Amino acid sequence: MTGGELMGEESARAESALDARFRAGDESALGEIYRRWSPVVYTFALRSLGDRADAEDVTQKTFVSAWTSRATFDSSKAQLSTWLIAIAKRRIADTHEARARIRALHEQLQRTAAADEIPGPEIDLSETILLARELECLEPDARRVMRLAFFDDLTHQEISDRLHMPLGTVKSHIRRSLLRMKARLEVSHVAS
Repeated sequence: MTGGELMGEESARAESALDARFRAGDESALGEIYRRWSPVVYTFALRSLGDRADAEDVTQKTFVSAWTSRATFDSSKAQLSTWLIAIAKRRIADTHEARARIRALHEQLQRTAAADEIPGPEIDLSETILLARELECLEPDARRVMRLAFFDDLTHQEISDRLHMPLGTVKSHIRRSLLRMKARLEVSHVAS
């Protein structure tokens, strides 16, 4: 046996031992594999994706996937480097798909929601004026409560907190005011 053959056998045994340690969950084996193969995976990802951050992300995901699925690695079917590149290819494909989905969503949003094309709710100014007139007819405390409820869209509790008024009083003001306003509006509607 020549010196080259002997070194080749030793190298094969060392690789086989590293593969076995990796499959057994030896974290130091993962560290060795990462140091040896992460530059290859990173370069491969960078060439495909063209973005350093995405390439770093793919590299990390590749080794996390390899570690979590290490029991499925079969050194009789493929070398560890080949298996890692296969995982990297899937992670790169996932990244391309995610980019495509984001691009499609972005384009759809641009088509459907151009700032100058967003329709606002149609406001019936006559109803707003009518409501403002009716609010003026209420007593001061009830008027403040109703303005906060209708124009500031506050909840009963928020009105109570803001006006330092008991919650029951706020609810009573709203209920009585609505009944009064309804009665006046019905009378004015019948009269017109």
